[in-house]
Amino acid sequence: MLQGALAGLAAGGLYAVLAVCLTLMSRLVRVVNFAQSATGMFGCYVAVFLSVHTGLPTWLATIAGILLGGLLSALLGWIVSTWLAEADTGTRSAVTVAVLLLLISLSFILFGNKPQPFHPLLDGPALTVGGVVISQVTVVTVAVAVLVAMASRMVLSRTPAGVQLRALSERPTTAELLGIPAKRLSVAVWAATGLVSTLVISIVAPLQSNDATSLAMLVVPASAAALLGGFRRLDLAVAGGLVLGLVQGAAAQVDGLSVARYFLPFAVIVALLLWSQRKEVWDAAR
Repeated sequence: MLQGALAGLAAGGLYAVLAVCLTLMSRLVRVVNFAQSATGMFGCYVAVFLSVHTGLPTWLATIAGILLGGLLSALLGWIVSTWLAEADTGTRSAVTVAVLLLLISLSFILFGNKPQPFHPLLDGPALTVGGVVISQVTVVTVAVAVLVAMASRMVLSRTPAGVQLRALSERPTTAELLGIPAKRLSVAVWAATGLVSTLVISIVAPLQSNDATSLAMLVVPASAAALLGGFRRLDLAVAGGLVLGLVQGAAAQVDGLSVARYFLPFAVIVALLLWSQRKEVWDAAR
């Protein structure tokens, strides 16, 4: 079971990175970006197409796919910042649901409904701990999750751009009146999270169910992890993603729980939402 749990840690690292991106988006640009993994999926699919059908080297096709994922995310951010600048979080987030469905449909039209032949960017074991093999993908995804969270915190607390982003997230109208370039900063956040999401999906996709719907719906376990930190705390988002991956990996080793692991993210989301509303429910019950 320990080997299975550690095997699930690769997916956990992916959940953690996506959760950090979701948390940053929620904190800084007031959006729960349900298209977070869909833009990454589409970028990865284009990379596979370029590699298989045009003969482009895998590394070059991967870079092109990552840039496309970032560009798609930046385009979505520009649209939201231009036409929905004054909209509430619910309305802005609803737009990303439409983009999620659009990208899934577009991938079916362009690439068919079968999983794509991803070429592993990383392969083989990285190290062995107590007889348990830990893969290169696991080490890299966990490291990326921790580094992205630490870098984000450092940028937000110690750089002028970070201070502007925090001001923009807490007092958007006042920040704009003070001359902070709200639209430019918002699009930059969208682009950065799109690049990071596409990068980690490119690394993990060859080991996952890599059809378009499965990759796009990675936003569900990532949302469960981000919800653990209330879409505010980066450390809890990372911890939530890693723990979720470990539990899913361990459950995959038990016959009676192997199917249940697919429903675990939904159960976590429901439980955390109910827990977050406990005070109102208890007050109403008095």
